[in-house]
Amino acid sequence: MLFLYNLVISIAGFFLKIVALFSPKIKLFIDGRKNVFSILEEKIKATDKTIWFHSASLGEYEQGLPVIEKIKEKYPSHKIVVTFFSPSGYEVRKNNTVADVTIYLPLDTKKNAKRFLKLVHPEKAFFIKYEFWLNYLKELETSKTPTYLISGIFRDSQMFFKWYGGFYRKALKAFTYFFVQNESSKQKIEAIGFNNVIVSGDTRFDRVNAILERDNSLGYIEKFKNNQTTIVIGSSWPKDESLIAEYINQAPDNVKFIIAPHNIKTEQISNLKSQITKSSVLFSEKNNLDLSNYSVFIIDTIGLLTKIYSYGTIAYVGGGFGNPGIHNILEPATFGIPIIIGPNFSNFAEAVELVKLKGCTVISNSSELKHSLNQLINDENFLKEKGQICKSYIQDNTGATNSIMKIVS
Repeated sequence: MLFLYNLVISIAGFFLKIVALFSPKIKLFIDGRKNVFSILEEKIKATDKTIWFHSASLGEYEQGLPVIEKIKEKYPSHKIVVTFFSPSGYEVRKNNTVADVTIYLPLDTKKNAKRFLKLVHPEKAFFIKYEFWLNYLKELETSKTPTYLISGIFRDSQMFFKWYGGFYRKALKAFTYFFVQNESSKQKIEAIGFNNVIVSGDTRFDRVNAILERDNSLGYIEKFKNNQTTIVIGSSWPKDESLIAEYINQAPDNVKFIIAPHNIKTEQISNLKSQITKSSVLFSEKNNLDLSNYSVFIIDTIGLLTKIYSYGTIAYVGGGFGNPGIHNILEPATFGIPIIIGPNFSNFAEAVELVKLKGCTVISNSSELKHSLNQLINDENFLKEKGQICKSYIQDNTGATNSIMKIVS
């Protein structure tokens, strides 16, 4: 089976080079890996002490960030190496300041794994949430490098729990400890013979809780809001936007809307703006304008959503009408504002829990959206109650980072 795994990896690498000729994202995936080893040879010396963190994409990086920061603080003389599998993570965080080296992870071939680990020679290795690359894990086990999974989640659908998944289960022997998010994951991994499992919780709660200690002020958002009720629509997709636009067009004049679409391509932004009859302005047009005169602010750039949530009275988080489902609801929750989402949320434990606690409301059509928003806008006590549920949920679930650091440091 390991032979077949390596064969599939090699074949995939070949076909990805062909696909890259037609796909800008895959081109980034391929081109970004061309100079990985030369970068490592330049930035890491044989005498350097290093610690390696791997994340699949942006979400996993953000999830692991509290641990990365604590490790950097604990080991100031070590070089921190951060790797990404996906361009959507690397391209956004390639210039982060917490890591000494940020690169793509080379494809998981035997040759790449050996060369990568020889150059990086990590003192410790961390995998965030998932992504179990067999050749890398085998080399880490062979070199007896302490290896940790942080904020891990295990589900029955994973290959470890299938009758044919023996070679995958064997790879898990590389891990010194599994720090998992919940008791269910602990039970699943123990059932296949691993007892080095600790329920530490989800480090994302530590990350979003720390956001409150940062400067989240944005002067132009302050001017736009103008002390009025403001609904923030975060990471919206076309289906979300069609429902939101319908509501905006008949909403009370004293309610403002900030929309930060998931996709900021010109065509989609133009389509969104064309659906809105109220006065709207783009982020890219904001200079020299009196933003307080507008009802809708469309953010056609990236990297501002977290701070924008701090100005929200209510948050609508997009993605719930598509796959894999909703985007990050923890960021608005940490600011203590009620949240509305679409129906596809069952794969996200935090959404399931917040819906159960009634801090988060699920809608499936325009009439439900209208009812939910109007109820929150018109009933201040109801609004505060929902917001407090969200805030308390975040605060009650912090502490995963400290649990992990007690063991790994």
